[in-house]
Amino acid sequence: MTTALCFDLDGTLVHRTEPHETVTRATLDAHGFDVTDALVRIAEETFREAQRNLEPNPFERSMRTVIDETGRDGDPEAMVETLRERAYATTEVPDAARKSLDTLGEDDALGVITNGTRAWQVGKLEHHDLFDYFDAVVTSYEAGAHKPDPAPFDLLRERVSAEEYVMVGDDYEADVEGARTAGFVPIHYERDGDGPDLWATIDALL
Repeated sequence: MTTALCFDLDGTLVHRTEPHETVTRATLDAHGFDVTDALVRIAEETFREAQRNLEPNPFERSMRTVIDETGRDGDPEAMVETLRERAYATTEVPDAARKSLDTLGEDDALGVITNGTRAWQVGKLEHHDLFDYFDAVVTSYEAGAHKPDPAPFDLLRERVSAEEYVMVGDDYEADVEGARTAGFVPIHYERDGDGPDLWATIDALL
């Protein structure tokens, strides 16, 4: 049986070493803003709302809101680039995940299904030299809806032909319930659980 083994990106393949709020704070500080908790909250909430609504360039929208809120001059595109560099630099890929991908790719088609814009999410994969592992990368912006909506899963199915589709992810609602609704076999990745590490047992699970 041919299997398409799909992974969530953030929190599953790639793990943050610092909270996103810390990255936002450092970015605003680097561009000369008087950084307060309230300003960071405005930036974060604006980004989340813009991405939730599938607005183009949600990070730029966030930085423009900061500029408008403070009345300072600023270059939102430069701010986004600083944010991107810091965001990528404060993520890591578990060694066990990379080793598993080497093995899994020999027998199964591999995919990524992730919420976010394609440029940002693909850039993250490329930053960690992961992009070439995958036969397809699907982002929610391409699909027109975020997980747990079936649309991203359906788009992956269009791009990769297989008899069985499996989804591995850390977010129960988005990755497990979304996958199940879309007809994928879900595997919940619990990083902080007491059980065996997923990357050590995934071959057995399949």
